[in-house]
Amino acid sequence: MATIPTWLALFAPLPDGALIERKPVASPQLVESGQADAIAGWESITAYLSDPAGIRHVLITLDGNGTLIAGGDMVMLQRQEQRGRDVVNIYDHENVGGRFEEDGSFRGTRWLTHTEQIGADDENAHTTSLPSPPSEQDVASLRAIIDAVLKRAPRRSEGEPR
Repeated sequence: MATIPTWLALFAPLPDGALIERKPVASPQLVESGQADAIAGWESITAYLSDPAGIRHVLITLDGNGTLIAGGDMVMLQRQEQRGRDVVNIYDHENVGGRFEEDGSFRGTRWLTHTEQIGADDENAHTTSLPSPPSEQDVASLRAIIDAVLKRAPRRSEGEPR
């Protein structure tokens, strides 16, 4: 089995080479059409990393004033096992995500999901998924990884609306 990188764990620090992108939530065409007035100026900042052992995705949403609206950290580990004649794909998915309220509180969910899939056939997959409220430590850790990503995120270009 391959060694799993340390960054491929929920709330772990991201490596220096992590790709972090900043994009508008709504396309310029949608904003110009007037159909996205409520989210004009909102931004999505993502950090996405992958490895043969799995993927990690941190997602942040800021409103038009740069205020943190929502965030999440997601990890999915993947591996294969041979069971008799069958190759079983196993996916262990863990994430915490939700909305940051104006009063500083957090409304979100922590999910643990386990899927076993025989071969490439989705019909031969079995998934269990357990939601739970995030702990205070989860929320503090999520805020810390969000702060770290925001510090490294590319800045807006000159002349871009705020």
